[in-house]
Amino acid sequence: MPYVNIKITREGATAEQKAELIAGVTDLLVRVLNKNPATTVVVIDEVDTDNWGISGQSVTKLRQLPAK
Repeated sequence: MPYVNIKITREGATAEQKAELIAGVTDLLVRVLNKNPATTVVVIDEVDTDNWGISGQSVTKLRQLPAK
């Protein structure tokens, strides 16, 4: 039973986009690994940008910096 956990920042992914991710990942596992779609689990976690850090800073802070 495959379990896939997708983590994205909470920035407005629509229900339709998330449904497409779930269907696409499921289809990929069926096609590449011959997994049963009925037992394939896909979970999408949306994380606030304040709670997602890169290089010691939150994504919220990084996005406030001027572009290089």
